[in-house]
Amino acid sequence: MIAYELDNKLYVNVTNRCTNRCGFCIREREEGIGQDLWLEKEPNASEIIEAVGDGGSYSEVVFCGYGEPLLRLPEVIETAKHLKRLGKRVRVNTNGQADLIWKRKIAPELEGAVDAVSISLNAASAGHYQRLCQSAFGEEAYEGILAFAKDCTAHIPEVTLTVVDFIAQEEIDDCAAIAEGLGTRFRVRKYND
Repeated sequence: MIAYELDNKLYVNVTNRCTNRCGFCIREREEGIGQDLWLEKEPNASEIIEAVGDGGSYSEVVFCGYGEPLLRLPEVIETAKHLKRLGKRVRVNTNGQADLIWKRKIAPELEGAVDAVSISLNAASAGHYQRLCQSAFGEEAYEGILAFAKDCTAHIPEVTLTVVDFIAQEEIDDCAAIAEGLGTRFRVRKYND
C-alpha cells in the first residue's frame, strides 16, 4: 500500500528498505499498524502521485512507511513538490541518515518542498544509538543524524527530533537538551505509535 490514512493525515509509503534494523520498529511486530504496508515493488514518482492524488482533505501528507523514505529522495521531492503546488502541508519522518546515504547534504534539496521533518534520534550517544537502531553506517550514523538535523534547521521551517519513550527518563532529558542545542523541536513518541 502506497497511501494510507492515520489520524486525519495521509501517509505515503515509498519503500520497505531502511538503513536501520531497530528492534522496536513497528514493522517488526506482527500486527504492524493494522494495514499491509509491505510493497511488492517500489513505486515510481508517477505511481506515488497517482496514489496520493490531490491529498484530499487531510491536514498533512507524511512520507513515512515501512522503510526510510529518503532512500527514495528523487521520488519524495517530486511528489512533495506536486503536493505543495496543491497547497498541502508536507512532512517527512526519517531516521536522519540521508546525507550518509546520498553522500551529500540533502536538506537544501528539500527546501520549498517539505514543511516539516521529524528525525528519530532515540538515544543520547552514538554507542547507545547503534545498540538500539543497528544502523548500516555503524556509530557514524549518530553524528550524521545530528549534522543532518542542524542542516535542516536552515532549510525547513519545522524540524523535530524524536525519541521513543522506552528509554530512561535521564536519556530522554539528555536528548531534549541535544534538540535544544541544535535549535530543533523535541517530541517523545509512545512506543506503540
